[in-house]
Amino acid sequence: MPETMKAAVVRQLGAPLVVEEVPIPVPGPFEALVEVDYSGVCHTDLHAARGDWPVKPVPPFIPGHEGSGRVVELGPSAAGVRVGDRIGNAWLATACGVCRDCLGGWESLCTRQQNSGYSVDGSFAEYMVVDTRYAPRIPEGADAAGITAVLCAGVTVYKGLKVTGARPGDWVVVSGIGGLGHMAIQYAAAMGFRVIAVTGTEAKRQRALDYGAELVVNYRDGDPGEAVQDLVGGAQAALVTAVSEKTFPQALSMLRRGGTVSLVGLPPGDFPLSIFDTVLRGLTVRGSIVGTRLDMLEAVDFFSRGVVSTTFERQPMDAINDIFTRMATGVIDGRVVLDMSL
Repeated sequence: MPETMKAAVVRQLGAPLVVEEVPIPVPGPFEALVEVDYSGVCHTDLHAARGDWPVKPVPPFIPGHEGSGRVVELGPSAAGVRVGDRIGNAWLATACGVCRDCLGGWESLCTRQQNSGYSVDGSFAEYMVVDTRYAPRIPEGADAAGITAVLCAGVTVYKGLKVTGARPGDWVVVSGIGGLGHMAIQYAAAMGFRVIAVTGTEAKRQRALDYGAELVVNYRDGDPGEAVQDLVGGAQAALVTAVSEKTFPQALSMLRRGGTVSLVGLPPGDFPLSIFDTVLRGLTVRGSIVGTRLDMLEAVDFFSRGVVSTTFERQPMDAINDIFTRMATGVIDGRVVLDMSL
């Protein structure tokens, strides 16, 4: 095995990533070394590289939390995997395992968790280290490139839909039809919900219908809240995947009384909330952060059974800065996957 690998490294927050040779990491207790075949590029990676959020990552670091590859070496006490198994990484890299949240099956809320591509190095590299207790298993035969989006976008929207409390047959709004939204529509339809997609791009109307939406509302044609209220009397739930601040109050206006809005998109600003309207209409606002290991198993199962698919394009690691530029301007259809063979 070589001693070094190619990786895309954040050397300075807000600066272009540097694609360079760095040492291959050594797996520690419970860890496995994985040769990366593919890594999805998430909007969170862009936020990390720019240092957009209050708790900032510390350079130098390697982004990426949607990696897919095969185990090439096991550290001491590595659990449940063998050399040659296909495995991935995820935003939740590891957690303490002993706090109240971890013991209660909410390890995604653990205050001592580590996050791939943020507080620990991620998958924008030819090799990565994962904690075998938390790393998602990838079924043999599944599309190893396409499944990368499930490891973050998929599990994020799936969990976000679960926590709304919506039931099969309920109307659910999905706001935004991008990397998260195109998967959210599919998961919502597969879960038995009736889906209304909201977009500002008429070109995405047919795509949303193809993904499983029954109705599509273009917010540029008028108030989307009035449109949804007129069409179905309001939705039981709304999942906000877009990162535009105006989509959040729009989502509340699309709910029926007693409805729930689930927030998974992370714009840099604040969420304007009318307390009077929220109380009067009995609304619930839920924040949802990725998913637990069980949520991951369920999200991957939808994909492996062919119920959910991903729209993506392959690009070489050397193109990462161009990919970030396209992502920032909102011109990517679906997801971009770094292909380490290119």
